[in-house]
Amino acid sequence: MRLLLISSSNVHGYGYLDHPEPFMRAFLGDARRVAFVPFAAHDHDAYTAKVRERLARMDFDVIPIDDLESADAIFVGGGNTFRLLKTLYDHDLLTPIRERVRAGLPYLGASAGTVIAAPTMQTTNDMPIVEPPSFASFGFVDFQINPHYLDPDPSSTHRGETREERIREYLEENAGPVVGLREGSMLQVENGVTTLLGEKTARLFRRGEEPIEVKPGVIEHV
Repeated sequence: MRLLLISSSNVHGYGYLDHPEPFMRAFLGDARRVAFVPFAAHDHDAYTAKVRERLARMDFDVIPIDDLESADAIFVGGGNTFRLLKTLYDHDLLTPIRERVRAGLPYLGASAGTVIAAPTMQTTNDMPIVEPPSFASFGFVDFQINPHYLDPDPSSTHRGETREERIREYLEENAGPVVGLREGSMLQVENGVTTLLGEKTARLFRRGEEPIEVKPGVIEHV
């Protein structure tokens, strides 16, 4: 499988998809027809138009997910993960997408689209505005992903749970590791090898262990 899992389409100081553009170009190579999944947003047409215009500037053609069989790659955009996964279930698209990606179709995910590359969507940051029939998602990787990972702000007066505390709560009930993926970072997976791209470290959480910082490069034993 070939995956490029982006933490966020928007990075401070950059326009929409500007920061990951070089990585997307390198990852997609000669691919031209990209099937876009807009289901994480409420207005599918507006979201598709936005992505079509942006990818056209990279010389990619956006086609509907209905044309999956003729696609050279698939891009699952960000938004609300609960809505994204529910709509994929509603349209019976999880299995055909999973089969095509496992057969070699390049998969691009951003934010919510990155979350559902994991076994489940349980490490999303989103509110459950709708209820999918299951939390189970694509399972392209064996670990969970928390995009937009935020470090605690020592100067903040906010007394709610930090992102780290929420991930620790997840691990109290679930055994799989979790990668906290900071904005401006992404994971590339090829032939079973997971590589952290970008300039920032990621935070790796394992049940019963203290979290560790992972430097850009190949991630061993994730």
